[in-house]
Amino acid sequence: MLWKTQIPVAIVFAVGMLTLIQWFVPHWPFDQIQVHTTQWFDIIAVFAVILGGLNLLKLQLQKVISRGRDWPYALVTIVGFLAMMVYGFSPVGVPEGIRLGDHLQANGSHFRWMFFNVFTPLSATMFALLAFFVASASYRAFRVRNAEATLLLVAGIILMLGRVPLGAKMTAFLPHFMQLPTVQEWIYAVPNLAGARAIMIGIGLGMVSTSLRFILGIEKSFLGGDE
Repeated sequence: MLWKTQIPVAIVFAVGMLTLIQWFVPHWPFDQIQVHTTQWFDIIAVFAVILGGLNLLKLQLQKVISRGRDWPYALVTIVGFLAMMVYGFSPVGVPEGIRLGDHLQANGSHFRWMFFNVFTPLSATMFALLAFFVASASYRAFRVRNAEATLLLVAGIILMLGRVPLGAKMTAFLPHFMQLPTVQEWIYAVPNLAGARAIMIGIGLGMVSTSLRFILGIEKSFLGGDE
């Protein structure tokens, strides 16, 4: 049907071209396009957050009702979600003399207490667990199988030793440019930065090509079908 295929493609083309033009025509009204599109994006993002929260509750409720695997954790998730909602959007737990909304960062509010005494420690724990996954991935990546893996292994050892006092003491007798801290700084600032820029250039080219496919109507996956 026309309203399901051609109209959405035309809207994407018009919005994409206007967004593209405003980078090359820095005059009114094109210089105001980014301001308004950013506001639209924020509005859409808010609704996406709401839908995401409702979907979270739906999935966790289904797990609790069906007594699925690890359903007690789902129950804790639901209780925590609802508690933060109550303390965040109602005057419950708001200290006297503080307006609703300002209590999110106010000392003595229940919301602030839960955020810094429950959520923050849990987040720190999750990031701490990532260290073990990084160590496991590094062990697999540093296996000497070919020249590239050997180079990665050597660079990784230099970087790790160069960032700790032990590495500096091990090479303190060498000239400054041969000491591990100096070498690791060079690796980080030259080969690493060059590789990062190459990756960013590749990502930029990929974004340009993908954007053009959407703007020109070649890519229609956003329609949710095969059209």
